[in-house]
Amino acid sequence: MNVTVDIKELNERIQHESAFVDIISMEINKVIVGQKHLIESLMISLLSNGHILLEGVPGLAKTLAISTLANTIDAKFSRIQFTPDLLPADLIGTMIYSQKQEAFIVKKGPIFSNFILADEINRSPAKVQSALLEAMQERQVTIGNQSYKLDEPFMVLATQNPIEQEGTYPLPEAQLDRFMLKVIITYPKKEEEQLIVRQNLAKIFPVASPVLKTTDIVKARDVVKDVYMDEKIEHYILDIVFSTRFPQDYNLAKFTNMISYGASPRASIYLAMAAKAFAFIKRRGYVIPEDIRAICHDVLRHRIGLTYEAEAENITTTDIINEILNTIEVP
Repeated sequence: MNVTVDIKELNERIQHESAFVDIISMEINKVIVGQKHLIESLMISLLSNGHILLEGVPGLAKTLAISTLANTIDAKFSRIQFTPDLLPADLIGTMIYSQKQEAFIVKKGPIFSNFILADEINRSPAKVQSALLEAMQERQVTIGNQSYKLDEPFMVLATQNPIEQEGTYPLPEAQLDRFMLKVIITYPKKEEEQLIVRQNLAKIFPVASPVLKTTDIVKARDVVKDVYMDEKIEHYILDIVFSTRFPQDYNLAKFTNMISYGASPRASIYLAMAAKAFAFIKRRGYVIPEDIRAICHDVLRHRIGLTYEAEAENITTTDIINEILNTIEVP
């Protein structure tokens, strides 16, 4: 009985605390037409202190969505265009000699911002990606022999183009695993594209206004952690993740030769965190199985390795995740 009372109070508190979600969405929708899933994913990542990888063909407003989100929060924003000749120093900064001080001083790079847009991340070589990896995982940057903490909130929003593979460097699994979500963006509907055309032909292109401070985001992240998750939901998450590692134990033996490696423990952590953030966005104080199903594809699609057999039979990670969700018993 006490739990029920607590959940009722928690629900009311979450409804009150999550009011800003609608305000941010309204501001973003001034600029971005449609793309509801993309906006929700950006919000989930922001509230869960995670990073996000967006994949889609050029012209689907990936860059615009990220810069618009940064505009709605009074925060520092850096856009880094990844190219094959980019150096780690171009990203994190370097030591330069000051004649005035007669000593080497640190010149900080664009990574020292709250929001980093890593545009076409798969165009940069391994050295640059490893420099970004430290910032993503440790929330710090090492220049010379000194480490510098990055400001909170710190979020990497990376984009990659799935069409053009010439001159690209596929992201290593270790780096892919650091991204909380991998979101696939599709073309807009016909009526949405009509609105996009009109918007771009208008005399004044809409701009999102700042409605939040960085401190509001840090505070909201603490509230998201308070969202209630039942033990049955935890077991549901673990069953989903473990079925990618040991499919034969979950009536999915047909995938034994299709999966080269299953999802890491980060998948379980991120499924739980993203589900809480999703419940928060939906202004609910507790997680339901539908929350897990809603975010499952984005959390798992880049964490399951496929064998040659799977590729030969045109089996994708999406097919595997769909089958898992259809097979695993819902609590």
